[in-house]
Amino acid sequence: MQNGNRGFRPQNRGRIGKWPQKAFSDVSKFINKDIINLETEHFAPEHSFADFKFQEILNQNIKAKGYITLTPIQDKAIPYVMAGKDIVGIANTGTGKTAAFLIPLINKIILDSREKVLIVVPTRELAHQIDEELRVFAKNSNLFSVLCIGGVGMGKQIRELYQRHHFVIGTPGRLKDLMEQKVLDLSGFKTIVLDEADRMLDMGFIRDMRFMMSKMPKERHTLFFSATLSPEIEKLIHEFLREPVRISVKTQDTPKNVHQDVVRIPKDKTKLDILHNLLTQVEFSKVLIFGRTKHGVEKLAHELGKRGFKAESIHGNKSQPQRQRALELFKHDHAQVLTATDVAARGLDISDVTHVINFDLPATYDDYVHRIGRTGRGSKSGKALTFIE
Repeated sequence: MQNGNRGFRPQNRGRIGKWPQKAFSDVSKFINKDIINLETEHFAPEHSFADFKFQEILNQNIKAKGYITLTPIQDKAIPYVMAGKDIVGIANTGTGKTAAFLIPLINKIILDSREKVLIVVPTRELAHQIDEELRVFAKNSNLFSVLCIGGVGMGKQIRELYQRHHFVIGTPGRLKDLMEQKVLDLSGFKTIVLDEADRMLDMGFIRDMRFMMSKMPKERHTLFFSATLSPEIEKLIHEFLREPVRISVKTQDTPKNVHQDVVRIPKDKTKLDILHNLLTQVEFSKVLIFGRTKHGVEKLAHELGKRGFKAESIHGNKSQPQRQRALELFKHDHAQVLTATDVAARGLDISDVTHVINFDLPATYDDYVHRIGRTGRGSKSGKALTFIE
């Protein structure tokens, strides 16, 4: 590995996952070797979980999950969610944001089972993950959720929507489809969570978001979370929220506990050769590899499999059950490697990813930030490597 801030030109050499011509290429942005020892940094929360006087069943589930100390976003956001205030939350990835809105909303519905909550997210994987976390926190509380995502049949989702439910978690496209079929009626939903709002904006879901908001009661509780604040996001905040409380625990673009470096590819080697050599090292035990194209990441996983590595892939050409199976194998350490397109870069919370490797350059710096945020979660350290030819 080498340091260096020299520019370079992406070269199309006909290898797996060719680089885009307009890939983000500021090499200095891929290097950050100084990992701060987080044990020397002490965040002292103002609150404890006991302070909020959650219902006893919820307290039991929080303890069973192993939550003891509030993270900064939880410490700042939960009191305002409990008070029914609209919130704009800006936080780095891996900060416990999901629990910051789920826990107080579960408590809200335990107290009044007539309440309903809509949670809207950009990707199927994130929706699935939030649904799983909800089920852990809501265990034995007689609360029910419906997961509404594309890539799977509508039948089960329609049946569950006709049954008793308190949470609907889904992606904009499928939620809109269900609304247009008159299966999902948002007039009874007084709370909405828009998670990863900047990503939904990037993916062109703004019309779907507006459509959903227009079908909800005017008097509603809106929780809005984003990793970035752009003029477009500010416009949405003004449009969707009423006198929101702004909470920011975002300290810098890239996680400070992620060691970042570049790997320069010698002229006599291929990226695949270099990757092979890295994956044979014992510390590369759980590696997420990002490529640019669906075909590229599928081919890369296949090539790694031929070389004896347990590799899975996740991309848009796979059905939702196939994507979920690949994620589960990787999450539970049955696969050493997961190759992915940027569909997996946002929101996924996979424990103990040791390395993120940018096999292909990200299209934007924002994509880079979200890719490498899959390692170094919470207080753990991680490593991110970017291949440069």
